[in-house]
Amino acid sequence: METKRQYEVVFIVDPTADDDEVTKLTESLKQIATDQGGVITKTESMGKRQLAYEILHKTEGNFVLLEIEGSGKEIAELERRMRVNDRIIRYITVRVDEDRRRAEKFKAKRARKAAKRPGGQDDQRRGSGASFSRPEVAEEEEDAA
Repeated sequence: METKRQYEVVFIVDPTADDDEVTKLTESLKQIATDQGGVITKTESMGKRQLAYEILHKTEGNFVLLEIEGSGKEIAELERRMRVNDRIIRYITVRVDEDRRRAEKFKAKRARKAAKRPGGQDDQRRGSGASFSRPEVAEEEEDAA
């Protein structure tokens, strides 16, 4: 039985490629992933950005993000295709399902702790602007003066 895992694939396309070519390349990679049994959950073109360091004598590139849900075999095929493609200068694949599950667990734990606190979570925060002086004491001092 294959379990569905979530992956983020970010790849950098050669900056000399025009937007139409980047779109075609992205669509072909999406088709490869879906043919292998994966599901594309998100596609985001981040546009042309400056690179942190020079790669193949280039200082900028077109960044594209794909979120894929699948078993892992489609990721292997996708990486193989990106490795042999001359227009893709760098790529990285990260499995994110475990991290997201852990983040949800911490979020639920934080919500349970906040619900246990008396007065809700906003009243107990430090520096919330609550005044600690009693207004009736201040009025009595003014009347005595």
